[in-house]
Amino acid sequence: MTNVLITGGAGFIGRHLAAHLTHTPGYVVTVIDNESLGDRVHLDLDEVRFLPGDLRDPAVVAEAVGGQDVVVHLAADTRVMDSIENPAHNFENNVLGTFNLLQAARAAGVRRIVAASTGGAILGDVQPPVHEAMAPQPTSPYGASKLMLEGYLSAFSSSYGLSGCALRFSNIYGTRSFHKGSVVAHFFKRILAREPLVVYGDGSQTRDYLYAGDLVEVIRAAIDSDAVGSFQLGSGRPTSINELIDLMRTATGRELEVVYKDFRAGEVRDTWCDITKARATLGFDPATSLADGLRETWEWFSTTDQEAMHGAD
Repeated sequence: MTNVLITGGAGFIGRHLAAHLTHTPGYVVTVIDNESLGDRVHLDLDEVRFLPGDLRDPAVVAEAVGGQDVVVHLAADTRVMDSIENPAHNFENNVLGTFNLLQAARAAGVRRIVAASTGGAILGDVQPPVHEAMAPQPTSPYGASKLMLEGYLSAFSSSYGLSGCALRFSNIYGTRSFHKGSVVAHFFKRILAREPLVVYGDGSQTRDYLYAGDLVEVIRAAIDSDAVGSFQLGSGRPTSINELIDLMRTATGRELEVVYKDFRAGEVRDTWCDITKARATLGFDPATSLADGLRETWEWFSTTDQEAMHGAD
């Protein structure tokens, strides 16, 4: 059996991963989360051991990593605009929290760390498709914090024999995401409320969208692998905001009002990723089309009791 600790495991991706691993033979799952955004009610507590705690507390982290074989590090302050408004908060959560985790993992003899990084924010406004050989040029404190994560993960892998890889997530969407502020969840919530969709820019800016079900498959492959370094994860194709909205019209069967406003400082204009390295090394093969994934996600949003949405599966 492989003992896996998921930091931030009560959040959107963490609850998907915990459910995936507990339904796959060979894994024992522990989750640590400070519940600032996630909530333990999202988890099957009959199958998952839950520890309340914050990575900024070294003693709590040391307790959590004890007896673990692998750590999947998802806990982070992930909101780009918030990191620009309050870089100190982002630094404390993402930089100090990650360093505490690496120190504790080293002391506890954890053999592997699989960490969530980011594609567009760490590389900046560069010509897509983005890939692992590009020099990072973060344009926000959030991007800078993920550059630190990758740097220290590489250093601990080389200096202390702690095997680690960083998975650079694109825009992840899917069911169980009502509390998320990411574009798909945000737009679906506004559609439910029959409010206009607000687009910053002219809607031609592009992103790369990956369904959560495809993401957890490659995270499990990374857990079982000995691959090190960074890996871009996405669909491997660009989608403009306007195209996304068109697909949402089809998924929801509704007419959607769209309001366009000025571009916001610090946001990357266009980003999508080359997933060749992840395909070759981790067997990454995202199978869910954006149209199908949006349809499944909308079905969850539109049929789940909204009053219980934060705790719903």
